[in-house]
Amino acid sequence: MASLWWFVAAAVLGVVEIFTLDLTFLMLAGGAIAGGVVVLAGGSVVLAAVVALVVAALLMMALRPWLLRSMRKRGVDFVETNVQAAVGTKARTIDEITETSGRVKLRGEVWSARIVDDAAVIPEGAEVIVVKIVGATAIVVPEEEYTA
Repeated sequence: MASLWWFVAAAVLGVVEIFTLDLTFLMLAGGAIAGGVVVLAGGSVVLAAVVALVVAALLMMALRPWLLRSMRKRGVDFVETNVQAAVGTKARTIDEITETSGRVKLRGEVWSARIVDDAAVIPEGAEVIVVKIVGATAIVVPEEEYTA
């Protein structure tokens, strides 16, 4: 009976994965299946939990990045989130932007910014496009120089 709960949890995580399409819940479902197999084989619930965590972690670190790269190569479009969603968006400079310093207003927030290496300094008040995020710094180019 205890193993049934592991497989129910895996099914629920699989359904959640269908709605997120992030491959995170799929890896957690794999861990839950491994935990269920341990219980079916006669292992304790504690051992099953440890195995589930280890398998889920290994799947997240090894399989998920490979699957994401593979899907992107095949042209699957993902909805970018967090800082990746800021790449390609328009911002306005609130300071002069140099290779080492500057600030932009991006989506209503002030971000530290800098230009790409060997580019011309961008003056205050210019429209720019974010081409990359490094840590908490937006790497920008002037809007007229941006090519997608």
